[in-house]
Amino acid sequence: MELEANLLERVETYESLSRWEKSELGRELRRTGLSYGEIMELIPAKKSTLATWCRDVRLTEEQIEAIKTRSPSTNRGVSRDTQRKRNREVEMIAAQAALDAEHLVADPFWTAGVSLYWGEGSKTIRRLTTANADPAALRMFKRWSEQYLPPNHGWRAKINLHADNDELAARRWWSAEVEVPFTDFTKTYVKPDGTGHRKNHLPYGVCTLVKRKSADAFIITMAWIEFLQGRLGR
Repeated sequence: MELEANLLERVETYESLSRWEKSELGRELRRTGLSYGEIMELIPAKKSTLATWCRDVRLTEEQIEAIKTRSPSTNRGVSRDTQRKRNREVEMIAAQAALDAEHLVADPFWTAGVSLYWGEGSKTIRRLTTANADPAALRMFKRWSEQYLPPNHGWRAKINLHADNDELAARRWWSAEVEVPFTDFTKTYVKPDGTGHRKNHLPYGVCTLVKRKSADAFIITMAWIEFLQGRLGR
């Protein structure tokens, strides 16, 4: 089942969404006719959470029948043989990454990049995603990714701001700082001012970078983190 581009963009930046935005995304995915299992393949939400979010969403008879047709697979109509093949590919990618790490660990820039993602990157969605308020850290992440990981398919970006920030100025600033085209920024999340005492809001907020088509890159990076955990995390 093909999803609309705006839904895919929001799935890619799920970690940076507010609680309400996450629930709205879950409901919208359900309205497209996806089963809870299929939604869980896209976003890291529990089935019980999805059931709560979607309790008022009613599927049509056609959507229910379509889910039944896809039910032999948990991957939106993909055959079990295809799933097994992909699982083997994932195992091979991770195993090769672990072997590569034995040689790459001597490279300080490689180690710094893996450590950065270990501390700051998303680990719940199978795509390479990290957020930071420091553009230098995000530039380093981009350069590291492009140097050590599979060929790049471009980047998406999202900004988190407070209500008193200038969204247009922030988007222009981040676009220049992280070298992501203005048009590749998804909808900005603006946090309303509450009753807190913090007044020194970051003038340009926090930026999230998402590497496009990065499932394999994510698998490799997680294998590298596991390698470093074994070497340094004990």
